[in-house]
Amino acid sequence: MTPGRFAHFAAIDWSGAAGERQRGIAVALCAAGDTAPRLIRPGHIWSRAEVLDWLVHDLPADTLVGMDLGQSLPFADAGAFFPGWAASPADARSLWALVEHICAAEPHLGVASFVDHPEASRHFRRHGGREGDRFLLPGAADRRGRMRLTEAAQQAMGCRPTSNFNLVGAAQVGKSSLSGMRLLHRLNHMLPVWPIDPLPASGSALVEIYTSLAALAGGCAPGRTKLRDHAALNRALAALDSPPVPGAGPISDHAADALITAAWLRHAAPRAGPWRPAGLDAVARTEGWTFGAL
Repeated sequence: MTPGRFAHFAAIDWSGAAGERQRGIAVALCAAGDTAPRLIRPGHIWSRAEVLDWLVHDLPADTLVGMDLGQSLPFADAGAFFPGWAASPADARSLWALVEHICAAEPHLGVASFVDHPEASRHFRRHGGREGDRFLLPGAADRRGRMRLTEAAQQAMGCRPTSNFNLVGAAQVGKSSLSGMRLLHRLNHMLPVWPIDPLPASGSALVEIYTSLAALAGGCAPGRTKLRDHAALNRALAALDSPPVPGAGPISDHAADALITAAWLRHAAPRAGPWRPAGLDAVARTEGWTFGAL
């Protein structure tokens, strides 16, 4: 494994909201070395299908791509993604295939068909006070829902992760994770997804990111990881040995998340630690992992 070999670093702030185009999607890119990160198609309102097309057709060679989503669901705590459901998949790639199969007729990589499925819905907390009877494991004291091992690592670092089975509230990431699984399935091995796939010795690869980890590395305080003006963004970039981005005044937090995380990937990827977190081997093929969660 030669993690320092990447020539480019891309970060995608993702969205699982309903509809074709999402203001919550932003894509940023930077090259190895000391250039500032830049937005891809600044001002453009991306669709999820366009992001998939960009990854397949326009991604520069030897790019490490970070996507802000959960690449899988909790598994280790119950020995299954969906305990009690005979169709519960055995690993992450089978999970992606199941989500795609159930949602195949739904446009824009939507996932309403999956979260409303008679069996799958039993495991999700949905709007309108609809909490599935299997959202919590028997005897669970933590009402936030089931967590992956990587989310426990995130919490230990000062982040505030939420369960991918939770679909309610501003901090929920469940829908974006499920829609991202449809994208990952459609990539169909064209882009290896670490750690579900081994990191290849050459070429591009995709990892899960949590933009708060990038902001923390840039000097932001826990709980204050949203950067909404150029001055704050450029202070964080400087802490990551990156030149500033041009501009002044407000910037959308989606654009800032993508820009800071692209620079952070460049800063972190050559180090061995993010690729070797404790506990990874037990869950790499099932739960996956968030790059940088140690």
